[in-house]
Amino acid sequence: MDPEIRHLRAICAIADAGSVTRAAARLGISQPALTGLLQRFERSLGGQLFERARTGVRPTPLGERALQRARLVLADIDSFAGDLTMAATAGPAELHMGTAHMECVGTIVERVQTALAPVDLTVQVDPSAISLAQSLAHQRSDFAVIGMSDDHDVPLAPDLAQRTVLPRLPFFIALTSSHPLAAQEEINLADLANESWISPPGADDGSLASLRAACRRAGFTPKIRYEAPSGGGRQLIQSGRAVQLVEPTSAGAEGMTIRRLTGDPLRGRLILAWRRPRLTEDQVESTYLAIASSYTDHALRSPTYAPWWTAHPEVHPRTT
Repeated sequence: MDPEIRHLRAICAIADAGSVTRAAARLGISQPALTGLLQRFERSLGGQLFERARTGVRPTPLGERALQRARLVLADIDSFAGDLTMAATAGPAELHMGTAHMECVGTIVERVQTALAPVDLTVQVDPSAISLAQSLAHQRSDFAVIGMSDDHDVPLAPDLAQRTVLPRLPFFIALTSSHPLAAQEEINLADLANESWISPPGADDGSLASLRAACRRAGFTPKIRYEAPSGGGRQLIQSGRAVQLVEPTSAGAEGMTIRRLTGDPLRGRLILAWRRPRLTEDQVESTYLAIASSYTDHALRSPTYAPWWTAHPEVHPRTT
């Protein structure tokens, strides 16, 4: 059996997701169908591409070689139609970008705009991965920086390309600076059992379910007392009425403290997704580097996040 594009996309999706089940959800197919496709491809190559690990699957040496070649082939294929379209016209004078709500969003937008100049950039900031994915699927956005919870995938339309910016990032906790736990460098999730919680931003895309699942593992059910738009719960936190999950580059504010959660009980990842005809390969690369460098700079400037970031070099994106 000769390799097909679907085989290459499948093994790259499995490697990026670290799980056949999560990869199937991203590709919009069933887990048994993806498993069968992988097994047939492995038989044609004469060896196993992935092996089971405690946290999912990881590539074998043969798998690493196959992935390296597959990514090169797919990069050429993904840029083929876009480059032809861009060469036939002057290219779009304006691109629409979607992005998750993060502390570093201003820096990201500034650097992406510089990278894509002279194209004008319009921006949608939205904490919901579902909204950002739908904007891409319905052609309201050209590319997006999307944050996803590790245990709740948001499927992307099959005609979209994607690239992982951060394969793993933790969620931190925001609480009033006068809280007894605020003096600790990190906080056990179980110690927050009696707190009132603000529902996480983008709750419709699985973040609320992830919070509840993590709290159950820690031995309690969170009391979700408040709903507020992204950043809208700050006064509730400052006054000590509530705590809330936040993305790790969050800087906090006067009267509010950001702390790590022991053992990273909630995790996510950051991806760049785009509509292939709208961006060339060079534009995708420049956009990726602008996002990666912006995020890295903010991570290193955060007194709470920097120690975690430094201790986990395996998650660092390429910035040059």
